[in-house]
Amino acid sequence: MVQTAFLVLIFSFSGHAQEKTLSVISNVKGAPDEMTNAELKSILKGEKQRWSNSVPVVIALMKSTTDAGRGISKKIFEMDVDEFNKYWLALVFQGKAKAPYFFHSASELETFVTETPGAIGVIETPPSAKIRQISIDGKKSF
Repeated sequence: MVQTAFLVLIFSFSGHAQEKTLSVISNVKGAPDEMTNAELKSILKGEKQRWSNSVPVVIALMKSTTDAGRGISKKIFEMDVDEFNKYWLALVFQGKAKAPYFFHSASELETFVTETPGAIGVIETPPSAKIRQISIDGKKSF
């Protein structure tokens, strides 16, 4: 029997007309139950290559052509889509990090994360029910 479980963090950002909720999900083989906001950003910017248990970090994000991808780029990376793409191209070209995996839908991203040890991802919609929430800076959501 295969068990799939992953971690989640929910926080919000201001969109054009309404507030959106982001969920950061992670395969249980890798990410800790708690981290700081600074650690989360560092991980998602490719600055950390391995989790504390030595499992490689695998980043999964929404494609920058999606509304969710644009919103995530702005909120987490504090970059517009072009800046974000240039940032990652430079990291990969310099051999400093492996490129993130990009997805068209939250369900595709969620499936990838649940099946990939060390994976961490960001989606705009609430994740499926079989999750554990990550505390960020001592809070369950922000």
